[in-house]
Formats: sequence, structure tokens, C-alpha cells
Amino acid sequence: MPRPPVSRRRRLDFRRLLLAQLLATLVLMALAATRAGGEGAISALLGGMVCLLPSLYFFWRGLRVRGGRHARVSVMNLYQAAMGKFGLTVALFVIVFVTVPPSNPAFFFGAYVAAQLAHWLTPWLMRERSTPRP
Repeated sequence: MPRPPVSRRRRLDFRRLLLAQLLATLVLMALAATRAGGEGAISALLGGMVCLLPSLYFFWRGLRVRGGRHARVSVMNLYQAAMGKFGLTVALFVIVFVTVPPSNPAFFFGAYVAAQLAHWLTPWLMRERSTPRP
């Protein structure tokens, strides 16, 4: 069976996953603001960003080259992206805890975990819609 032309192939769209992570962060920020005020909201924002920024790096770095002709390059990009994401996550944790320690670690880690759990929604967020977009 012939492969469809490059222009007709389905490209994965990770914007929905990133939006889900951002939404989880914003929900935790709102909860933190009502419970602990501005300092709690800032802690939740920092926790969400520690998760969101490495995800952005992973998608940028890991999905640059696509297609069957460049399978080896694609796999190497994914490995490098995963290593970079892990390193960036560790670096961001260190930066946050050294420069601006969160005033409320519960909201910091809560937002981080909530944004990280958005990855569990990936199959649902990535599936094609039953009806085409207009």
C-alpha cells in the first residue's frame, strides 16, 4: 500500500496536551490563591512551570525530524529529547529551590504532579475527532 504524500499525513498535535498541563496548573493556582493567597498561587505556578517547560523542550527537540526515511535520526532525537527533558527538570527544581524557595511546598508539588498527570490524558487528547473540523 503506498504511503500518503507528506502534505496529507497526519501530524501529531501536542498543543492539547500542553494546554491540559497549563489548565491543570491554572486550576491549582486558583485553588492555592483561595486557600493560601498570592504566595500559594506563586508556588503552584512555579510547580506547573517546572513541569511545562521541560515538556515544551521535549516536543521541540524530539519531533524535529519525522518520517520513515529518517527513522534512525528520529529515534536519536527522541532519546536526546528525553535526556534533555530529565536534565532540564532537575535543573529547574534546583533553580527554584535555591533562588525562590516555594512558600507552600504542598501547592508547588501539587501543581507539578497535576501537570505531570496530564500525560495520562495523552491518548484521549491525541485521538482524531469523529467529525472533521470545518
